[in-house]
Amino acid sequence: QVQLVESGGGLVQAGGSLRLSCAASGRTFSLYAMGWFRQAPGKEREFVAAIKWSGDSTYYKDSVKGRFTISRDNAKNTVYLQMNSLKPEDTAVYYCAAVMYYTSRYDDPAKYGSWGQGTQVTVSS
Repeated sequence: QVQLVESGGGLVQAGGSLRLSCAASGRTFSLYAMGWFRQAPGKEREFVAAIKWSGDSTYYKDSVKGRFTISRDNAKNTVYLQMNSLKPEDTAVYYCAAVMYYTSRYDDPAKYGSWGQGTQVTVSS
């Protein structure tokens, strides 16, 4: 199993930026990919971005392409989500998640076996 701890959320005005971090510990040598999901009040959890633990492959929700960037630092076992040009509709609790085996469905939360506790992102208009 992998343990995940997110940080970096907060309150920002529309158009501003935030960087989320997710530190992984435990069986990190078995990681296949990590992802970011978010959940707004009254809505289902939705995919935001994902990155393979090796190689350069990244995946994004259409509405965040060009504004959000996912990256990783394997030496620190940490994944980042740089969020620029934030909009009020980006307001949600953001969760980091890890998948330990191959999947082509990076956008499916059911494929991820480990989850962080979540960090609140609030974008004011």
